[in-house]
Amino acid sequence: MFGLKKTAETREHTGSYYAASANWQTAYPRLENDIEADVVVVGGGFTGVNTAVELVEKGYDVVLLEANRISWGASGRNGGQVIGGIGHDPERFEKQIGAAGVKAIYRMGIAARDIIRERVEKYGIDCDLTWGYCDVALKPRHLKQFAEWRDFEKEIGNPHEYRLLDRDELKEYVNSDAYLGGLMNTANGHVHPLNLCIGEARAAERGGARIFEQSRVQEIVQGQRVRVRTDEGSVLAKKVVLAGNAYMGGLIPKLATRVLPSNSSVVATAPLPESMAQQLMPGNVAVCDPRTALDYFRLSADRRMLFGGLSNYTGLEPKDLEGTIRRKMEKVFPELTGIPIDYGWSGQMGIGLNRMPQLGRLADNIAYIQAYSGHGVAPTHMMAKITADMIDGKPDDFDIFSRIPHWPFPGGKYLRRPALAVGMAYFKVKDVL
Repeated sequence: MFGLKKTAETREHTGSYYAASANWQTAYPRLENDIEADVVVVGGGFTGVNTAVELVEKGYDVVLLEANRISWGASGRNGGQVIGGIGHDPERFEKQIGAAGVKAIYRMGIAARDIIRERVEKYGIDCDLTWGYCDVALKPRHLKQFAEWRDFEKEIGNPHEYRLLDRDELKEYVNSDAYLGGLMNTANGHVHPLNLCIGEARAAERGGARIFEQSRVQEIVQGQRVRVRTDEGSVLAKKVVLAGNAYMGGLIPKLATRVLPSNSSVVATAPLPESMAQQLMPGNVAVCDPRTALDYFRLSADRRMLFGGLSNYTGLEPKDLEGTIRRKMEKVFPELTGIPIDYGWSGQMGIGLNRMPQLGRLADNIAYIQAYSGHGVAPTHMMAKITADMIDGKPDDFDIFSRIPHWPFPGGKYLRRPALAVGMAYFKVKDVL
């Protein structure tokens, strides 16, 4: 497609602001031997790392295998927005999960953010966790939707206040003329995601987990005990959790057909003068608009504007990533015209056809978790918890998600991306109109 290119990948972190400002560089060994464990977790992002944390806290012997570096994929590249809720419209699946299942999903969506809060406090993780979030309206119908959303959060028992803001009230938090108003809450927030994930990996390691990087899984041999083979070693385990999401590749063809890696991109400006940062973002909140290909932005702890978007189903990034996002950013904040951009990067998020996380079992002793559809920082933590609970003999919440049906993307390997790209283009046009 014109104006797009493939994202360059290496086995080290991408050239992001997060990688440049990480508290420490992980250097876990490569798996080079044949070892054994109670549970082997495949994937070192939020899902896999937090599954390991949950399991070691329960006393399990855990091995975590990561093909590159801890938090190398979406977990270490995203916009750092901590948003509650899990998936979209679980009522669609009431026939499969019952009214109690729908209610449970809303309960878990509210509690997901609390897991992050508690984990950061328990393990003293330095990750700039900050509470405060604004959804912003571009059209009058967005304000109507926000009012309905506010009422719905109260209806499902969310204890946090969601406050509808008019144009002037919004400027107390986000000082831009681009928006008609917003919906403010302190239930959601923002975080340095790479520092959160590597801090959680250290917590897992302190609990006894053995972590191996640069150890891509090549084969999974099923049996009463499962053997997970890497290039140079293997793990023989009683249980396996597959948590590679958009970066699992073709390891398990059945899972690959049900998740579509989709691109999103972020830039980070040079640090802003304190007066400018306070002028533009007086509330220091995370921000998102309601469009299909949305803008999202926030300030970093050192006062950089982190501005992201350009979500698309091609899996490609703009050839001029920084210039493309700069134009979007300056529409929101003309004051940033000419401010240098120090970092620009892209990554893949796992999209599911029905926009619900995919949890299930390939066998009695092999579980999988994938497809957060761009909404994973908090839900990953809850999915990790309920998967660990399932392994520990408490499967009720896991089984709710496992009963939700998930379908392969239509069009097969070669046509599914063009078909979905056309679909996204349709919704982009609807957003404009």
